[in-house]
Amino acid sequence: MTVQEFRDRCADGESVPFGSEVQKKFDEYMQEALQITAEMNSGYRTPDQLQELFSRLTDSPADPTLGLVPPFYTDCGKNIHVGQGVFINTGCTMQDQGGIFIGDGALLGHHCTIATLNHDLEPSRRRDLIPRPVHIGKNVWIGANVTILPGVTIGDNAVIAAGAVVAKDVPADTVAAGVPAKVIRRIESGEGK
Repeated sequence: MTVQEFRDRCADGESVPFGSEVQKKFDEYMQEALQITAEMNSGYRTPDQLQELFSRLTDSPADPTLGLVPPFYTDCGKNIHVGQGVFINTGCTMQDQGGIFIGDGALLGHHCTIATLNHDLEPSRRRDLIPRPVHIGKNVWIGANVTILPGVTIGDNAVIAAGAVVAKDVPADTVAAGVPAKVIRRIESGEGK
């Protein structure tokens, strides 16, 4: 199974049964991710070195404008897709098997967690995995300690307040806060200048 076949299978909306070929790929990619993130997170790395490691991790070229402050954690790496001018602050964790898509100019604060997998509720299938992608729009600002759950889309220019748990889509040009996160206000064009 190629990396692209893996990505396609995780995007098809179907559960991944425990013990299946796809789940075995999860395990294989996890071991590779553990090796690469250990290298990223041990000692000082220049921005160029971090971009090279991120490219190996994601199996895609890292944009030279990527800003990444270790430590960084993931249990796969092969389904992270990052636009231009993205900044990922220290301590972020990405469970990316279901696909994480981060738009141009997005900012991720300290210790953000992005999850793209759920387990089946039926006890006999509890070890099966259900991948759902997370989409983060352009110029989104994710505050510190935010958790984004599987299947969520955050619209362009949105702000997610620190500590929020995002379980549902957040529209563009809004601020969301709380547990669970709710829209608390709109962002008007030109605001913050």
